[in-house]
Amino acid sequence: MLDRDGYRPNVGIIICNDKNQVFWGKRVREHSWQFPQGGIKSGETPEQAMFRELMEETGLKPEHVRILGRTRDWLRYDVPTHWVRREWRGTYRGQKQIWFLLRLVGRECDVCLRASHHPEFDAWRWNEYWAPLEAVIEFKRGVYEQALSELARFLTPHPRQKALPRQQEAPR
Repeated sequence: MLDRDGYRPNVGIIICNDKNQVFWGKRVREHSWQFPQGGIKSGETPEQAMFRELMEETGLKPEHVRILGRTRDWLRYDVPTHWVRREWRGTYRGQKQIWFLLRLVGRECDVCLRASHHPEFDAWRWNEYWAPLEAVIEFKRGVYEQALSELARFLTPHPRQKALPRQQEAPR
């Protein structure tokens, strides 16, 4: 399902623990790490899609998390042409995403990467809030930074943290 501009509706999910560290999943048989995400099916709201994707990719149920916030608008990224299936070229541009920030209120042992028949991740870890940016595939980096920046306001600092530090751009 693409919109008229060629973007597939999608949700992105940032799960944080009580230390404001974020869940980072390692893609199956790859060396890339990312946040859970997935497409919105016809008839689904972004929130319904988020809970479905959360269960499919992490095994977490609605009672294991609390929604802290979501992005106001769609965040978009274009997929480089060489990554697009040949039959979609000319119509598919990329993804538009609503991002959700969740707090894990369940236990870490509630995470089950084998909750679906087609697991997306084969490992996971906690990272500092801004750490994932440097490891994200280049064409998604801007959307990750936008989502993290917009959603940071929903976090309360950890008792030993004065404020959530802003990501510093690395020298190129």
